[in-house]
Amino acid sequence: MAKFFTNLIPWLGLNAQGDLGGFTFYQSSRGPRIWYPKAPPLTPATPAQRNLRNRFRLAAYNWRALSPQRRADWLRAAILAKLRITGYNLYVYWQLKGDDAVVRTVERLSGLQLIG
Repeated sequence: MAKFFTNLIPWLGLNAQGDLGGFTFYQSSRGPRIWYPKAPPLTPATPAQRNLRNRFRLAAYNWRALSPQRRADWLRAAILAKLRITGYNLYVYWQLKGDDAVVRTVERLSGLQLIG
């Protein structure tokens, strides 16, 4: 599939990322914004794919249900522990994997309590 490079999108004041209309946009690690026509799936999602998507939705819902202070704690813990992911990403990982040991390590490194 052909990829098109353009700096026109930011010039128009848009910061498109992901799917927008019939196109997919992303920022290349080499600098330019890349966009190409969206490729629809050829087959319906499998039950495993639907299950994983629902688990991601639930994790995102649970994140939004946290108090602003709790969300700030997760975000700050990721920074203090010098992780290369955000607190949101850490929270979603924990929701999907249930890996309390990882979160306990982040708690120890950051000095913040994240899970009870």
